[in-house]
Amino acid sequence: MKSDTFTMSMLFDFYGDLLTDKQKELFDLYYNEDLSLSEIAEQADISRQGVRDAIVRAETILRDTEDRLHLVRRYGGVEQRVRRIAEEAAYINRANAQIKNYEIAEHIGEILSLTRELMGEN
Repeated sequence: MKSDTFTMSMLFDFYGDLLTDKQKELFDLYYNEDLSLSEIAEQADISRQGVRDAIVRAETILRDTEDRLHLVRRYGGVEQRVRRIAEEAAYINRANAQIKNYEIAEHIGEILSLTRELMGEN
């Protein structure tokens, strides 16, 4: 079932290099290209069950690795905190617009620039 496509995609982004090339290919076709098991089987010239087994093995590797390392979970927490820092810095920047302290404005600008960089928004 593809109900956890986003989660699987995140796990793949973090841990995909742990999979074999064939597992990566089948996983990509199933989750990213949204092909059915039958379509993948035909394209890869293997049985539908073979495709399913490979995808299930890949999912297990990705989930087990996340259960041990928690990188995806930590990333989500860091991302939320960086967004919160950006929101607070923007608030200070708006408040400083009335005072016009250029030193504060310079530091706020740097904080906002760093948060955009961390969020990949540059």
